[in-house]
Amino acid sequence: MRRREFVALLGGAAAWPLAASAQQQSMPVIGYLSALSESQIPNLLEALRRGLSEGGFVEGMSVIIDYRFAEGEYGRLQTFATEFVRRPVSLIVAVGPPAAFAAKVATTSIPIVFSVGLDPVAAGLVTSFNHPGGNATGVSLITGPLGQKRLELLRELAPKASTIAMLINPVSPDAVPEIRDVEQAAQANGLGLKILNASTPAEIERAFAEIAESKPDALLVGSDPFYVLHRKQITSLVAPLRIPAIYPFREFLAAGGLLSYGASLVGAQRQVGIYAGRILRGAKVADLPVLQPTTFELVLNLKTASAQGIEVPPMLHARTDEVIE
Repeated sequence: MRRREFVALLGGAAAWPLAASAQQQSMPVIGYLSALSESQIPNLLEALRRGLSEGGFVEGMSVIIDYRFAEGEYGRLQTFATEFVRRPVSLIVAVGPPAAFAAKVATTSIPIVFSVGLDPVAAGLVTSFNHPGGNATGVSLITGPLGQKRLELLRELAPKASTIAMLINPVSPDAVPEIRDVEQAAQANGLGLKILNASTPAEIERAFAEIAESKPDALLVGSDPFYVLHRKQITSLVAPLRIPAIYPFREFLAAGGLLSYGASLVGAQRQVGIYAGRILRGAKVADLPVLQPTTFELVLNLKTASAQGIEVPPMLHARTDEVIE
C-alpha cells in the first residue's frame, strides 16, 4: 500500500469516533426522572420508548435518554433534577408526583412532561388542564378519587366488612387528598377506616404487624410510587393475613396481589413518550393539554384468591377486564 493511501485511510478511521461523537452531541437529550427503580419497571420504560418512536425518535439513534432513579428515596430527586438543568437536557420526563415537583422546582424553562396521580391543577403543577401554561404538561392518572371506587369493590369482596385498613405514604404529595376521598366514602357507607402510615420498608413491616394485630376486614393500598417499588414486599405481607386487598395498578397483581383498579401505567408512559416527541419537534408545552385516562382496568388474580381462600362474587368476576389465572 502506498504511504499516501495509508495516511488517508488512517485519517478516515481516526475521524469515525469524532463523527459519532458529533452526531451524539447533536441529538436532543431527555432527562428521565423517576422515584422508582430501573429493574422494577422495564415495561414502563419500553412503553416510553414506544411512544417516542411514534414521533420518530429512537433511543441512541435520534434521541439520548439520561436516566435517574431515586430507588424510593425521594430526597435524591431534587439533586437529579438540578443535574439535568446544569447539563442542560432538552426535556425532563418526570414519573410520579415527587419527581414532577422536583423538576418543577429545578427549572421554569426546560419542558417537563409528567405522569402523576394527583390533580396537577390543585397541586400547582399547571394552571389548567386544557391550557397548562408554564413549562409542564403530561398525564394525570387521577388515582386519588379512584380510592372511592376501590372501596366499593372491597365491599363487594367483603360485604360484611365493618373496618377497612388503608396503607398510605405520609410523605407523598397526594396522600392528603387520597385519604380525604376514601374517608368520605367510608363514612357514607358506615365503615371504619384505619389509616396506617409507611414510607420505608421497615415501616411497611410495622404497619402489617399492626394489621395482623387489629384484624381489619380488608385492605386498601395507596397509589404512591413508593408502594409500586415495594409491591412484592406488600403482597407477600398481605398473603398470610388472608383478607381481601385492592391495589391501584395492575403491576401489584403480577407480584401476587388479588385485585386492582386504576389507569394503565403502561398506557400513561406511552403517552408521555408521544408528548415528549411532539415537544422535541417544536410543539409548545403550554399548548398541550394535560391528559386524563378515559378507561380504567379492573384486574383479578384468581390464583391469589384461591391461595388465600377468598371467594370472588360472580358479578365482580364478570366485570373484570383481565383475569390472571
